[in-house]
Amino acid sequence: MNVNRTTLFAAAAVIASATFASAGVATAAPTGPSRAEDVVRTLEADGYHVIVNRVGTGQLSSCTVRSVQPGQTYSTTDSRGGSSPAVTVLAKTMHVDLAC
Repeated sequence: MNVNRTTLFAAAAVIASATFASAGVATAAPTGPSRAEDVVRTLEADGYHVIVNRVGTGQLSSCTVRSVQPGQTYSTTDSRGGSSPAVTVLAKTMHVDLAC
């Protein structure tokens, strides 16, 4: 599976920030999209199909990201033409677990 390391790093940073915020570290209230929304949008912008697993019934803006995990990647290999096989990624998936 080929997962963009920058995307995973950004998601990990968001999770770490949420962990520190819940531990009592003073942070400024976010203005604009919530962290969960940022993670989902960033992954979608990087071409991932995002599956959101949510515990609770709150709005996405009130959710906390609990984990981000790679899912299935669908690809095809074409070896026509006598050259090295070419792999084409058709779809890639990430799972985002939220607590709302």
